[in-house]
Amino acid sequence: MTETTSSPSTAAGLQRIPARPTKVGLVAGGLGAYWPQFPDLLPQLQRSARRVAERLGQLDCEVVDAGFISDAQEGAAAAEKLRAAGCDLIVGFLTTYMTATMLVPVAQRSGAPVLLLNLQPTERMDHATFDTGQWLAYCGACPLPEMANAFRRCGVPFRSVSGYVEDERAWTKIARWVRAAGVRGALRHGRHGLLGHLYPGMLDVATDLTLVPAQLGGHIEVLEIDDLRVRVEQVADAEVDDRLALARDLFELDASVDDEDFRWGATVSVALDRLVDDFSLDSLAYYHRGLDGDAHERVAAGMILGASLLTARGIPAAGEYELRTSLAMLIMDRLGAGGSFTEIQALDFVDDVVEMGHDGPAHLAISARRPLLRGLGVFHGKRGWGVSVEFDVAHGPVTAFGIGQLRDGSFRFLASEGEVVPGPLLQIGNTTSRVDFGRNPGEWTDEWSASGIGHHWALGTGHRADELRAVADLLEIEFHEVTG
Repeated sequence: MTETTSSPSTAAGLQRIPARPTKVGLVAGGLGAYWPQFPDLLPQLQRSARRVAERLGQLDCEVVDAGFISDAQEGAAAAEKLRAAGCDLIVGFLTTYMTATMLVPVAQRSGAPVLLLNLQPTERMDHATFDTGQWLAYCGACPLPEMANAFRRCGVPFRSVSGYVEDERAWTKIARWVRAAGVRGALRHGRHGLLGHLYPGMLDVATDLTLVPAQLGGHIEVLEIDDLRVRVEQVADAEVDDRLALARDLFELDASVDDEDFRWGATVSVALDRLVDDFSLDSLAYYHRGLDGDAHERVAAGMILGASLLTARGIPAAGEYELRTSLAMLIMDRLGAGGSFTEIQALDFVDDVVEMGHDGPAHLAISARRPLLRGLGVFHGKRGWGVSVEFDVAHGPVTAFGIGQLRDGSFRFLASEGEVVPGPLLQIGNTTSRVDFGRNPGEWTDEWSASGIGHHWALGTGHRADELRAVADLLEIEFHEVTG
């Protein structure tokens, strides 16, 4: 299946919250002994290095260029510059032969994943006219096995891309690594809110909070329902009116929407924005049960509208205290795939599709149509009532992605590529998408369930398995794909 790299557009009327920029460190080099022997070689290699820097800069990242190194001393200086810069990815450009001692310190000191590039000037040499100096400009492949061997023996993970400077196949792979590094950076620097308490009995959802910073990085901010309740009480009427106007622009309102419930959802939405700002959150997972219509139950029941608006703006929010799924949604969002809170709803053995979605928050930017707000007198399996979001994900290629947790506590990335297809949908205030995984839906469900997935995951646009595999590689986490 093909990789899709386009990003979903943010829902009209919503401004996306700026994400942390991806920082890529670049160091190019070659063996200094060549320069006096072949005076035209170094300028040619430096031109290639400038072009690589230029193309990296076009990949939606900040490039920290440590310059061109010719020996181990210059390599050590570059290592210090890149270490201090706090890069998400170190790119080592092998322009010609160079010794491993020139790059090993860069990799060891940076603390960032390493990508080695072997990009020769053009597709091939002109054998009839080239002399030794011109050949050496095409010799970046020569040191690659040396680097790989030395890095392995030093315990430094690496990956490589070989091609030529304007090789679009190679740049597709490079772009994938840059995006994966951006996701790794978002996780390592992220602040992830966990509000309320575990949905009683959901053993698959329960996550040891230490495992998140240990395996993914970042900080878990443990919040209470009162952190939101107090902010709800502080919302002004004018703020609610503005939020109602925004919601009317974004959503189609079903006749079942009660005005009072709609206003309450808008009130909680404003308070949610304030909560996210006050705690500098990059994602949020939440659940609170409440009792007999008390204030806490009403606050928890009013979160769907605001959580969906946050998700569309780049702050994924997942219900049912689903921390690993809010993180999966964040990963998908940073890959440009959206990522909506999802579980299996039913199987259709006539059309061979899996119907999946969820009640609660949704990623509005990947909706197939204008999303609908429906009023519900009861939230099935939960206490409370109010407005809920209804839509299906944009038709076409999609990827189901979740983070499983195995018996030893280790996380496992799980993905499956399929296609959202048209067909009948329930009208019950839930997101629902009909996903064709290219096989019998029962067989797919059995294999997906056996993979280590919990009963929630993120559903995003595009076929993203290759990108997710790259993210898993940089995080040194197992990746497993359930195929069609």
